[in-house]
Amino acid sequence: MSDLKRVAAIHDLSGVGRCSLSVIFPTLSVMGIQVCAVPTALLSTHTNGFGDVVLKDMTDYIPEALRHYISAEIGFDCVYSGFLASQEQVSHCLEFMDSFKNALRVVDPVMGDGGKRYRTYDDALCRRMGELVAAADIITPNLTEASILLDMPYPNAPLTVGEIKKTLVKLSAKGPKTVVITSVVTADGEICNVGYDSEHNAFWRVPYEAIPKSYPGTGDIFASILTGGILLGDSLPIAMTRATAFCEYAIKTTFGYGAPAREGVMLEKCLPMLAEKQSFTEYRQL
Repeated sequence: MSDLKRVAAIHDLSGVGRCSLSVIFPTLSVMGIQVCAVPTALLSTHTNGFGDVVLKDMTDYIPEALRHYISAEIGFDCVYSGFLASQEQVSHCLEFMDSFKNALRVVDPVMGDGGKRYRTYDDALCRRMGELVAAADIITPNLTEASILLDMPYPNAPLTVGEIKKTLVKLSAKGPKTVVITSVVTADGEICNVGYDSEHNAFWRVPYEAIPKSYPGTGDIFASILTGGILLGDSLPIAMTRATAFCEYAIKTTFGYGAPAREGVMLEKCLPMLAEKQSFTEYRQL
């Protein structure tokens, strides 16, 4: 029992639509990791495709939960943050990280997608997200979020290997030892998740087959499985490949069934794959 890993997951929770905490709970649990939810917001559904959303801001809850965990002498092996609703929540995430100094610090800097910033993120909140990134051990931005963090234009053309490496190194220079960028289209015709381990100066790419459909929550699933893999002792390329393989399988399964995209991937049908002991080797150096 002492080997059980425990993660403080500081994310939003949607009642309908598989994303954020609703996918983080099952994926990490199947991997044998305890998830302790610290919700940043409660939503009736996620914000894409269901009309007017009921939203409850949980900013005041976060520091109260932290005080309770400290007083109860509850420890965490990882502090893992995602969507944040305010600048104040960035400060609370930093307090969590500071309170559990030996915990792995994972930041999924959820700010935008497809070259566009989310409506709830203004310049000030994006700058504060940069502070959180600086305190992280691992970050998992998509290309839009990487561009925001580096204050550079979103690339509208495929990237060369040199450009990808330069972007990864620039992000790592902001603080995190490990950087993984999702859904990067390369100049040699692949779509990949790419990673950089600054301690070993190693670059990795994990290609996958794209499906002509977008599903909410896949970035959350990827970051969750990557985090779980690292906590369980995976190397970076193995953790990246485990996360990529599962996301590809879940997306293809959902597409094959013709399920509504707005509900996210059919996670329930796919979780048994994640529970299986597999060897993941479909990666190569960038």
